[in-house]
Amino acid sequence: MLRSIVDQARQGDEEAFGALVREVGDRCIFIAHRILRDANLAEDAVQVALVQVWRELPALRDLDRFEAWLHRILVNACYAEARRSRHFAADVVLLETDTPIAADELLTVHDRDQLDRGFRRLPPEQRAVLVFHHALGLTVPEVADHLGIPLGTAKSRLSYATAAIRAALEADSRTPILDQEQPA
Repeated sequence: MLRSIVDQARQGDEEAFGALVREVGDRCIFIAHRILRDANLAEDAVQVALVQVWRELPALRDLDRFEAWLHRILVNACYAEARRSRHFAADVVLLETDTPIAADELLTVHDRDQLDRGFRRLPPEQRAVLVFHHALGLTVPEVADHLGIPLGTAKSRLSYATAAIRAALEADSRTPILDQEQPA
């Protein structure tokens, strides 16, 4: 079904392109937000990517490669947004709670916070590889294909990103212990 919508949109059908955007839009936002870690930047990157897709869609030769082609355009738009903004703002939302939070839930929030801090330290190129591999469940060769990079580059970015997050988590886990050991 996606193939037929892509073909109609490629021929200039604006309604088909609207249907295509509705079909892929949420996933694009998901990918962009995971890479950029900022909802506004993600929306801007998706909008830029979709405009570029509309302009370049008539030149797409292989309709079966649409998703990988779209992902390459989206990731490049994310890289451009990251370069342009040079900051990654945290979206903090305070929620009111009526009941005390269980210790296990605090640990989960703490772990997520540590992972998020480690992820923010990565360059966008490494974030993209992690998002496509872990969040979308693509194999490393599929990641390379979707990002338009050589397989070796995808492997090295994944390796460096994993090592960097592991190092950040280890550093964060040592920090509270050091603070507790210092005399008051």
